[in-house]
Amino acid sequence: MEAINKFNGTVCPLNRVNVDTDQIIPKQFLKRIERQGFGQFLFYHWRFDDNGEKRHDFILNEMQYESSSILVAGENFGCGSSREHAPWALLDYGFKVIIAPSFADIFYNNCVKNGILAIKLEEKTVNEIMQNAEDPGYRLFVDLKEQFITDRKGLIANFDIDPYWKEMLLNGWDEIAVTLKLEKEIKTYEETKQGVLAIS
Repeated sequence: MEAINKFNGTVCPLNRVNVDTDQIIPKQFLKRIERQGFGQFLFYHWRFDDNGEKRHDFILNEMQYESSSILVAGENFGCGSSREHAPWALLDYGFKVIIAPSFADIFYNNCVKNGILAIKLEEKTVNEIMQNAEDPGYRLFVDLKEQFITDRKGLIANFDIDPYWKEMLLNGWDEIAVTLKLEKEIKTYEETKQGVLAIS
């Protein structure tokens, strides 16, 4: 998993609330067994029509947002089912940071477990970012270590994050990597347990 410390990226404003995981990645695309390859199906029914042609009225299909790496959205982002494919699709498309007033709990946890920094900000601040992002090339600077975001327009906003998730993201650790940090202790325990079983 790629570590996140300081990040600078172009912002895409998705001015919608209650975006659920089926809208993020529709169920018919969940047949893949690997984590890669889901980005092409991100927001599929919003990005494409019934013939598979791009819809010109969807934000991600506008040229200035095609290479965005920061997504800003309305409240309750990621609601619905608990499918982990939703953050996989967002990450595979290129989004490293998602900003919203609130997230569904399971979706939020799935994001940070997979290397996406999900930031909760006040709705007023989110709306300001969305408005700023209407300008071509609008970028945000994100500092995870110091827990703030800023832009060239003078916006500065602090955010909270659980220390555990912060450490995981700063170091690029997933839960397997955290377990492997204790490899020596695990090996010692297994050897001790085998010794006890041999005696008994």
